[in-house]
Amino acid sequence: MRVDRVRLLNFKCYGDADLTLERGVTVVHGVNGSGKSTLLEAVFFALYGSKALDDRTLDDVITTGEEEAEVELWFTHDDREYHVKRRLKLRGDRATTTKCVLETPTETYEGARDVRRKVTELLRMDAEAFVNCAYVRQGEVNKLIHASPSDRQDMIDDLLQLGALEDYRERASEARLGVKTVLDGQREILENVRRKVQEKEKKDLHERLNSLESRRNDVAEEIDHYETQREQAQETLEAAVDVLERHEETREEIATLDEEIEELRSKISDTERKRDEAGDEISEIRDRREELADERADLVAAVDLEVDEPDEKVVQDHIDDLEDRDEELRDELEDVRVTITEGNNEVERLREEADDLEENAEAARTEADDLEAQIEADENAIAEREAKLDDLDDEIASAQATFDDAPVEFGAAESYLEDLETERDELVSRINDITADIRTAENAIEDGERLLEEGKCPECGQPVEDSPHVDVLGDRREELADLEAERATLETERDEIDERVDRAEELRDAERRVDRLEENRDNIEQLLEEKRESLADRREQRDRLRDDAEEYEAEAEEKRAAATDREDEVADARAELGEINTERGEIKETLETLERISEITDEQAALETEIENLRERRADWETMNDERRETLSEKRDRKRDLESEFDEDRVETAREDKANAEQYIDKVDGKLDELEAQRDEIQNAIGAVENEIAELEERREELETVEERCERLESLYEEAETLQTTYGELRAELRQRNVETLERLLNETFELVYQNDSYAAIDLDGDYRLTVYQKDGEALEPEQLSGGERALFNLSLRCAIYRLLAEGVEGSAPMPPLILDEPTVFLDSGHVTQLVSLIESMRNDFGVEQIVVVSHDEELVGAADSLVRVEKDATSNRSRLERGQPPESELLASD
Repeated sequence: MRVDRVRLLNFKCYGDADLTLERGVTVVHGVNGSGKSTLLEAVFFALYGSKALDDRTLDDVITTGEEEAEVELWFTHDDREYHVKRRLKLRGDRATTTKCVLETPTETYEGARDVRRKVTELLRMDAEAFVNCAYVRQGEVNKLIHASPSDRQDMIDDLLQLGALEDYRERASEARLGVKTVLDGQREILENVRRKVQEKEKKDLHERLNSLESRRNDVAEEIDHYETQREQAQETLEAAVDVLERHEETREEIATLDEEIEELRSKISDTERKRDEAGDEISEIRDRREELADERADLVAAVDLEVDEPDEKVVQDHIDDLEDRDEELRDELEDVRVTITEGNNEVERLREEADDLEENAEAARTEADDLEAQIEADENAIAEREAKLDDLDDEIASAQATFDDAPVEFGAAESYLEDLETERDELVSRINDITADIRTAENAIEDGERLLEEGKCPECGQPVEDSPHVDVLGDRREELADLEAERATLETERDEIDERVDRAEELRDAERRVDRLEENRDNIEQLLEEKRESLADRREQRDRLRDDAEEYEAEAEEKRAAATDREDEVADARAELGEINTERGEIKETLETLERISEITDEQAALETEIENLRERRADWETMNDERRETLSEKRDRKRDLESEFDEDRVETAREDKANAEQYIDKVDGKLDELEAQRDEIQNAIGAVENEIAELEERREELETVEERCERLESLYEEAETLQTTYGELRAELRQRNVETLERLLNETFELVYQNDSYAAIDLDGDYRLTVYQKDGEALEPEQLSGGERALFNLSLRCAIYRLLAEGVEGSAPMPPLILDEPTVFLDSGHVTQLVSLIESMRNDFGVEQIVVVSHDEELVGAADSLVRVEKDATSNRSRLERGQPPESELLASD
């Protein structure tokens, strides 16, 4: 990988910067705090986003006072060009990524997560691996040597992608344990099923089944024998029953004939008695007929029919005339009743309406009185609100008086306050920037004094006698004093503006109070207007209710007068009703007499008919008795014939056969019930044995299935165990190869850059523990080296890891640039020279395409292929980039 170009907009201390990087060694040069390291951080952030910020947030990336920031990076990887762009924006008090795009030769990726995933895939390392391999950040030069062996092992394994093999080994181990758990469970099931099969086999189920089936056949033969004997006994029983039933039927028929003969005798006697009674009844009917004739003559005499012996037609015509008159009277009566009912109803209605009208009048007067009280309350409320309006006018005038000596007119306080707050915010921002510059200057002075006490240059860290920057501390102290004076002036201005802001807030509050008071006054005026309108409405409603009450009372009096007139009409109708009822009573009595005359005529005709019927019935009864006497003679002959057929011996024999057969059948039925119960019991036992045999077969099949499953799980367990071992062995083998190669590369690098003859070699064991051997064979821990030697040792280790990755992934790999941020902080001049040799070897001997070094050391500057100077504007506190020429180039140009 090669970084081609980086562009920054509002990124930390950079306002707008654009830098193109070349192949070879690029040194970024500038004083402390100028923004050199920020340039490298921007490249790292462009690749990995928030993962490159450690414990910081996106808010720290955007330049103070700005709303947006942008970082663009163009780079070449594996001879292909890529472009990544990230844009940030402040929303509220948080910064968020609004755009993140990675353009590749084949497609475009959008979104911070997808872009970071693709960059990790391209470079084959995530953000942590990037800083462990290619990016030696400021202050982390000793990171690998200070790490524990296990942490160092994890770092290097992750860089060499051996961590994946450990993940695979752990997964295989988890799979093996999972298979073992399932296998143990299946083995328990297998033992349980095998035990159940053995228990079933010990029962000799097939032999038991054969014995039970043999017993069932014996019982079945015995049941067939008894059933045959029972059928024969049943046939004997049925024959005896037939004889006895025939004998019983003969006896029953003789008894029936006796009953029928007796019944015929009784019927003949009853019929003769009825004939005698019918003769007596005829005599009585003749007497009744004479009595009716006398009654009819008396009734005819009581009714004026103008004839002595009226026939039925005359009587009926007179009845019809009376009924017609009664119908007329009934209609008149109904009309009179309707008149009375309607009159009563109307009288009641009129009086109820009068009562309702009087109640309405009372309600109207009550409502009018309530309105009178409410009108009085409204008049008092209107007076109170009018007084409230005067008070509000006084308050408004008092609030407006606040602006009599104000610096702005009434109505302009809000904008005046906003202008003052903006001016104060600008002052606070300037104070904060100057405070940050003061802290930077104080830190630089503190670091410089510490280096000066150690006899080193406060700017480059070299011995004082060799450094051209020894007097830099005086300049920095003067700069600090100027910054503190400027901050004091700005703080005085801020205090003055604070007082003006307080006054402006009072004026703004007064404006808002006037607005609220005027709004209250408008509301009260509106309420007053509404109250006056409602007061007029209530007065009008009160007068209307009182008028309505008078009208209700007048109408009630009219209703009561109409009810009295209607009562007189009802009294006249009642008198007419009495006359009609009297006449109808007389008609009713006459009709009853005529109807009785008509009924007597009908009764006389009925009596004549009844006499004729009785005569006919006496003749029929005589004929019926003659027929019964003939039937009686026949039944007596049939009885004598049946009594002659009766055989007592045959009946006795049939009784004995029936008793014997029934006794035998009872015994056989008991035996058959016993045998059938025995057969059912045997059959149930056979079913139970057959079920156990079926269960045994199922258990055997289950046993085979579980055995096969256990065999497969055992095979799978062995495969998982083999896979786990294979991954572990492969990881150990690859690690050993990498350790050997890394040890060789580390010794080559350390021997190349370290010219002191006191050290012989470096040993790296399989757990990545480092040991340095002196020429005399004494072993030293890396922490026992001097500060400069330890720093150079760590840089050598980093370069060796870089070479291992470049040469060890598929033969060669397009590695990212080797980035060194302030690598000379802990080095003296001799070690700086060795660092220069290391950098030149990485570029010339080992083919590292691009190396970027951040340093202010002049010796490193002299070894650069290209130079970038970083300066910070003291006024704007913004850094800027300037492309420079290495010293060798300047010398060549002067020649």
